[in-house]
Amino acid sequence: MIVMKFGGTSVGGSEAIARTVEIIRGRLGKKPVVVVSAMTKITDLLYRIADAAASKDLRGVEENVRDLRERHIATAEQLLENDAANLLPAISRVNEICDELEHYVLAVCALGELSDRSKAKIVSNGELLSSTIICHVMNSKGIRTTWMDARKVMVTDSCYMQGEPDMSEICARVPGAVAEAYEGMDAIITQGFIASNADGVQTVLGRGGSDYSASLIGMAIDAKAIEIWTDVDGVLTADPRRVNGAKRLARLSFEEAAEMAHFGAKVLHPLTIEPAVRKNIPIYVLNSMNPSCEGTLILQSNQIEDGVKSVSFKENILVINIFSTKMINASGFLSKVFDIFSNNGVSVDLVSTSEASISVTCDSSTKNIDRVVADLSDFAKVELVRDKSQISVIGKNLVSQKDVMQRIALPMRGIRLYLISQDASHINFSFVVDRELLNETVNKIHDSLFA
Repeated sequence: MIVMKFGGTSVGGSEAIARTVEIIRGRLGKKPVVVVSAMTKITDLLYRIADAAASKDLRGVEENVRDLRERHIATAEQLLENDAANLLPAISRVNEICDELEHYVLAVCALGELSDRSKAKIVSNGELLSSTIICHVMNSKGIRTTWMDARKVMVTDSCYMQGEPDMSEICARVPGAVAEAYEGMDAIITQGFIASNADGVQTVLGRGGSDYSASLIGMAIDAKAIEIWTDVDGVLTADPRRVNGAKRLARLSFEEAAEMAHFGAKVLHPLTIEPAVRKNIPIYVLNSMNPSCEGTLILQSNQIEDGVKSVSFKENILVINIFSTKMINASGFLSKVFDIFSNNGVSVDLVSTSEASISVTCDSSTKNIDRVVADLSDFAKVELVRDKSQISVIGKNLVSQKDVMQRIALPMRGIRLYLISQDASHINFSFVVDRELLNETVNKIHDSLFA
């Protein structure tokens, strides 16, 4: 059994869905569990509906729900125009979902308050709609498919907009639900991104969480493979939108892929790797627009060669410099500093220390930075530096690659560095530059490493 996850561009419209159905047909012998995202831009539309509800914009709610309904009905009609037996129930279900959504959102408007619990319920409708349509299309094409409700098996805590999965409960629920759904069927289709807490109240895994859903399901059923279908030929040596000559990587280690995802690569959700590692399940990153391409295979580190794999980046970050003579020969100072970050819910990416200072980086969109600075200022001098970018060179056992540092350093002559960091596992070498120099610097380093 395998898990196949299709992202928004892979189910973005009638042509993309038709192509995806044929890709699934080619995997029926492997008993696929298909996980789908919302159609392209639909989650953004649902966020606009939520915002309209919060501001009591009734007209905005009605117009956006109408757009949501019309787009999905039009897609169903294009794909099922010659199959009334599947078209009529597909449209009926689309209308039912949209009616329920509109009634719910109008109630939120009346209250004038949008809680995270309400927002999670609103933004999760895209996956319900897309999976409904694709299920009917697959049946119309002769693929016996059943629709499985992810909310019944994907269990998280009650952090509604960024649910933390309950691994043990997911592993307890998913196998039985999959086995039952597969009776007499060729395939199962379910939803990424959406889940529920232990009380059955709807939650979501956060933006981009469909990859994570697929990996969690794969872990629970001991899948032979997890396939992440997207719109690029696999994992590349750099973001092709910013770097000329980015190349496809045939193989990566789990650790390299996790670092790439965390430090800016957009192909995989950063949390996708962990569940697959637990069961040593290979992950394939494939292109639904070019299904003949072999993509990228992600495996255990001992099956992957040493060397540089990519240049990733985070475009807009903050550097926080903390200065205090009190940290010299003082135990507990670092703990005190990082407790402040933890207590304010702020994640740190890079850390660099000297005798009397600590420098860290955070994403510029991070909340509570002002509170962190205020708390740190009680016992240290704090400098907050904005408009910086973080560049990360990622690969296996970089410390053994004797010429790597030279090939990174040569194209960076004359460029000011604000922080340099190398991780303990020798997978990641990162540094911080001025944001305005990001494109130039990334391209020069990539050319030096991969040309």
